[in-house]
Amino acid sequence: MSVLLCDSNCELWFTRLRELNLDYISMPYLYNGEEYSYDLGEKTDFEKFYNAVRSGVVPKTMALNPENYKEILTPYFKAGKDVLYISFSHAMSGTFQQLDSALEELKAEFPDRKCTVFDTKSVCLGAGIQVEAAAELKNKGASDEEILAFLKDFTNKVAMYFVVDDLMHLKRGGRLSAGAAVAGTLLSLKPMLTCDSKGGLAVTEKIMGRKKAIRRLAEKVATELTGTEYSVYVVDADCKEDGDELASAITARRPEAKIVRQTVGPVIGSHCGPGTLGVIFIADKRPIALED
Repeated sequence: MSVLLCDSNCELWFTRLRELNLDYISMPYLYNGEEYSYDLGEKTDFEKFYNAVRSGVVPKTMALNPENYKEILTPYFKAGKDVLYISFSHAMSGTFQQLDSALEELKAEFPDRKCTVFDTKSVCLGAGIQVEAAAELKNKGASDEEILAFLKDFTNKVAMYFVVDDLMHLKRGGRLSAGAAVAGTLLSLKPMLTCDSKGGLAVTEKIMGRKKAIRRLAEKVATELTGTEYSVYVVDADCKEDGDELASAITARRPEAKIVRQTVGPVIGSHCGPGTLGVIFIADKRPIALED
């Protein structure tokens, strides 16, 4: 018997996880000298977090250590359960090296148990839409092998596009050079970003100005959406009006789209910053980066 597990970087809302009967790993973040674990919106003070960032506070995210992972996984193994963990992109964090170390140690204590990890090569609801689809299959009686076979193809159809308001957040996280961040800010340049086939961040195009960026995000959904049976997630990091404008623009072009509006959590928000806007949906294939 296995348990389906995800992490809070998938960004599915806590009520949705309860509907799907899913367990999750809370990923940590730090700001104003206090450490938190993201609870998928259950008690998170989003306004406090984003106000702090806008005032100049620089939040940090942290990897879990092997002891954290052992503490999370041991109860499942003791209960005689295997784990299928659908994770956010391994290319974006060193935390999975810590997970590997924990699993090596647990193997000696629980030789008959296993934890299978599927790398979604995405983050935020790019990972979440895969978790959601897998959980629905699991709840219909699918085996781990059937779920993994489904995800192997499904992950290549996840389209995620987003733009940030302040390029300096990406610069601090090492995702953008200092020169590019300064030049882009002076030119009001809004690079449209995605998760590439390896799970890293990549630029798909460069856009001048906020309003045009919103229009382009809506156009991406309008022209590329194929999996209409799945939700179209429209996310914002403390810029609700822009997010609502984007959702309305998508509905005008694709009225059959099942739009879900959601706030970006503090862990993802620590890297992209306030004002980030994004869309996640199912297309024929993943977006192609400029350098591909």
